[in-house]
Amino acid sequence: QVQLVESGGGLVQAGGSLRLSCAASGQTFSSYHMAWFRQAPGKEREFVARVNNNGVDTYYADSVKGRFTISRDNAKNTVYLQMNSLKPEDTAAYYCNTVSRSVAYWGQGTQVTVSS
Repeated sequence: QVQLVESGGGLVQAGGSLRLSCAASGQTFSSYHMAWFRQAPGKEREFVARVNNNGVDTYYADSVKGRFTISRDNAKNTVYLQMNSLKPEDTAAYYCNTVSRSVAYWGQGTQVTVSS
C-alpha cells in the first residue's frame, strides 16, 4: 500500500508562487518515479510533471515548462512542485501520483486557485 498526502495549495494572485508538497509512506520511496497531475473543473486530469526515482531526470508538460520545477527529497519521502509565474489557467486541484507494482496511487489533492 502507498499513501500520498499533498499540501501547500491555496489562493494566489497571478504572477505569484506556491510550493506543493507530497509526503509518501508505505513504500520504498526512493525506488519509484513520482508525478504531479492537475484537474480543473469540468476538465480531464492532465499530466504536469514527473521526476525519476533519484531526482536526476525530470519531464514537464509544455504548459508549465520554465515556470514549474519538480524535485524530491528521498530522505524525507517527499516530492515537491515549485510553481512560479502562476496564471489563472493553472487553477486546479493538484494530485500527487506514483505507480507501484502496476497499481496507480493518488493523493487526495490540494486546491490551487490563481486570481487575475
